[in-house]
Formats: sequence, structure tokens, C-alpha cells
Amino acid sequence: MSLETPQTETRPERLTAHEALQRLEHERASRLTQLRAIDEARAAAEEQVMSTQKDTIQRVLAEVEAAFARVQDGNYGICQGCARPIPVERLEILPYTPFCVPCQRCSA
Repeated sequence: MSLETPQTETRPERLTAHEALQRLEHERASRLTQLRAIDEARAAAEEQVMSTQKDTIQRVLAEVEAAFARVQDGNYGICQGCARPIPVERLEILPYTPFCVPCQRCSA
């Protein structure tokens, strides 16, 4: 009885052109997918920032409009929290504020 050693497959030293192209196409597709995911994430993040900025601007604009109404009805510069005058220095910095500093802290 003779023992035969099984033949092991030997790997070629080089890839065929077809194999190389397949691997390269896979790598290219993977990298393009990664780039698209990064671009989409960045766009979503930028959209979130822009949305937050827009919300802030709209909120401040509403506060400005409310300050115009207070000027019209004679309540501008009077704190809506304690009914005392808001210091002029505060109104110079934040002309649309409806509160003095202590009342602003309490309402926040």
C-alpha cells in the first residue's frame, strides 16, 4: 500500500488581469460608497446647523416684533417680570429684551 500525498493547490504568483480588475472595481465601489456616506452625513449636519440658525433668527425676529408692539402700546423698557424699568444699558445691548437681568435669569 503506497501513501499518496495529496496535492495542494499552489497560488499563482500574480493575479490575472481579470482578477485585478474585479478587486479594483470592488475597492473603487467601496470607496465611492464611503465618500457618498460622508457627503450625506456632512450635508445632514450642515442642514441641522442651518435649521438651528434659522430657528434662532426666527425666534429673535419674533422678539423684535413683540418689542415694536411694546413701543406702540407704551410698555417698551418695562420689565414683563417685575414691572420695573429695564436699565438703558441692557436695552442698548439687547433692544428687544422684555426682561431685566434678574427676571431673565428666573425665566430661563
